[in-house]
Amino acid sequence: MSIPVRRIVTGHDADGKAIIIMDGPAPNQKTRSPGSPTSTLLWVNDETPADISYSTDRADRTIGVPPPPAGAIMRIVDFPPIPKGGAKIDNATMLKEMGIDSGPNASAARSPFMHRTRSIDYAVVISGEIDMLMDDTEVHMKAGDTLVQQGTNHAWENHSDENCRILFVLIDAVAPPGWKGSDH
Repeated sequence: MSIPVRRIVTGHDADGKAIIIMDGPAPNQKTRSPGSPTSTLLWVNDETPADISYSTDRADRTIGVPPPPAGAIMRIVDFPPIPKGGAKIDNATMLKEMGIDSGPNASAARSPFMHRTRSIDYAVVISGEIDMLMDDTEVHMKAGDTLVQQGTNHAWENHSDENCRILFVLIDAVAPPGWKGSDH
């Protein structure tokens, strides 16, 4: 299990004064399959512009990887090292667990973790290191590196000996011409 993520959420009292409304371990943490990444959902907006009057926990829900239509999602994902011999899951199963329609690319996946979402994704590696694979290329990332992903097909693979923790913010986007992915 991953180290808990402390989540602090601010808001306003009845007089409009700024207050802390939540402070503690983020409760919505899940591991999809044994040995797969652990995802901690921190917040979800179902609308843009965002409604900032909520005092209830907007992460108290079940949701796949993509953000809701016209919304955004923030999560921390802990990627364990891939075991020697590779991951023991196929792409179609992983996509289903992630709440992503397999689309036309599932059978030709370079990695069992290959996927895309119709979103702009901001990623910040907090600790560890990881490889981000695309259709024909890859890039190695380490703590402090950032990535702006514009709906591209990709996979995250940790070939190191330690966990890698990444903060993700995904914002719903308009599909580019020729999009061959899930609607969300």
